[in-house]
This record gives sequence, structure tokens and C-alpha cells, in this order.
Amino acid sequence: MNEFALTFTAVAVAVFVLTAVAERILIPCLRSHKLGQTILEIGPRWHKDKEGTPIMGGIGFIFASLLVMLVFIIVRAVQGRSSDYIPLAMTLLYATCNGFVGFVDDYCKLIKKENQGLTWRQKLLLQLVLAAAYVCVMSYTGNMDTLLRLPFTDRTLDLGWGYYILAVAVLTGVTNGGNITDGVDGLCSSVTFVIGGFLAVWAFSVRDEQLSLISALLLGSSLGFLIYNFHPAKVFMGDTGSLFFGSLAIGSAFMMRQPMIGLLFTAVFILEMLSSLLQVVYFRLTHGKRLFRMAPVHHHFEKCGWSEYRVVAVFSLAAVLFCLLAWFAL
Repeated sequence: MNEFALTFTAVAVAVFVLTAVAERILIPCLRSHKLGQTILEIGPRWHKDKEGTPIMGGIGFIFASLLVMLVFIIVRAVQGRSSDYIPLAMTLLYATCNGFVGFVDDYCKLIKKENQGLTWRQKLLLQLVLAAAYVCVMSYTGNMDTLLRLPFTDRTLDLGWGYYILAVAVLTGVTNGGNITDGVDGLCSSVTFVIGGFLAVWAFSVRDEQLSLISALLLGSSLGFLIYNFHPAKVFMGDTGSLFFGSLAIGSAFMMRQPMIGLLFTAVFILEMLSSLLQVVYFRLTHGKRLFRMAPVHHHFEKCGWSEYRVVAVFSLAAVLFCLLAWFAL
């Protein structure tokens, strides 16, 4: 096994093991402090059984990811190569900061004892600030340009300053999409695992070590968390984990200067986000009518009689298909 594959494997396995261990320690702590989920009355009635399930499980896999990457960066620093990993460090920092926003939101929910923490305006403002900061730093360090590479072609468009506006919008939108996808046991984790797999294939095809490390983080953390999050879930990742996953996934596309490809492999997150947005707009325009039985769309299918297993399986398959489309678009 060459160094590239060995590094990828070591990081993925280390994050998986540390996530599994961290969650095993974290769940009893969350339970003992009664840090459990509150379920909305308007949700599917069978979700009431999940009331009290510990949230903020994302702390476990964020800790595991940061610890492993800290060790990796120290090793590279000793080798005199740490400066080569600025895009990776900035992308991971961006995801971690979004995870912290999610942590604040989860904590506020627990304090208020209801299923709402920060207001949507507060969350959106914080996410926009983080996305703008990420874009500024990546551009300043020469790791982001204004060329938009078009899928399925070799053409590019120079959008000038418009690229940065588009980047902030896409980063924020997909990050929220990851958050919204976390509504069924194992759903966000499973979709993230598929995305991690795609990024691994992409990384190995172009021999990009930084992308391979992000894919290793996503694969190891999502699989380690699924041990406890698959139905019936023993813990929820909360906004802490879902915002981390969503931002790390789309951040990897900008790190590779391929945001349009990012829109394809994160399409499930995007569709989940759009379903919620369309529901609100349609409800207001029609004065009370609903486009879906319940938004986001995974709850619509639950209302149609789908089991949580079926929702996760179908949405994961959809993620696979979107990733295949992204592969052919490269």
C-alpha cells in the first residue's frame, strides 16, 4: 500500500474508532444531564417516541475529526510541509465553526426546553458571516479564483466579484440543507457516508491528498456515528453535527475549485432545503395550502406511509445516483 492510500486508510479508521468510542462515552453523559430532544407536536406522531433521545452527538465526531487532523498536521509540520495544507485547514475550520453555531442552537433548545433554539435569522446571519470569512481567506491565500467551471464541459466562466457572492450563497444553502436532512434516524449520516465515498473516489482519481483526508473524515465519522444513530437512534447529531457535515461536504468542492460539482453530489441536501423553502412560499401564496404533507420532504414520505428504513434507503440511493452524475460531470 502506497503512502497516499495508507494515509487515507489510517485517518478514516482512526476517526471511525475515535467517533465510536467518543459517542459511547458521550451518550451516558448527555442522558445524565437530561440533554434530550424535544419533539414538535406538528411532527409525525410516531416521532413522539424519540422524545428525550440525547442530542449534540455531533460533538463526538467533531472531536474525533479535529484530534486526528491535529496529529496529522503536527506530523506534516515536523516534515516541514504544514503550509501545503492551508485549504484543508481552512475548510475544516469553516466546518467546525458551523458546528459551533449548531452547538449554540442545540444548547438554546435545551435551555428553553422546546424544539427551537436560535431564530432562523440569527442562524442565517452567522452562517453568512462564516461563509464570507471562508471565501475571503481562501481567496486571499490564492486557493479560490473567480472562474466557474461548467460541468460536462471543459469551459469556464469568469464571474468576477459575482463568484464570491455565489460562493457565499451556495455554502450557506448547502450547509442548511445538511441541517434540514437530519430529521430521520440515520438519514443525514447515511447520505454523508455516500458523499464521503464519492469524494474518496474523486481524490484517488486525481491523487489529491487534501480531498482524500476530507473524504476520510466524512467516511469515518458518519460510519462511527451510524452505530448509534441508525434506527432506533440512541443519539441525535443535532445541529452541531449536521451543520458540520453539510459545510465540510460543500467546502470540499470549493477547496477543489469545483462548486458546480459540489451542487451535484450534495443534491439531496439541496432538495431537502428547497422542499422546506417551497413549502413556506406556497403556504403563504395560497393562504394556508400545503405543497407537501409535511416539510422537509423526508417527512412527506413518512406521512405517505414510508418507514424510516425506507426513507433512509431511498434517499441514500438518490445520493448515490447524484454522485454518479457528479462523476460523469467531472
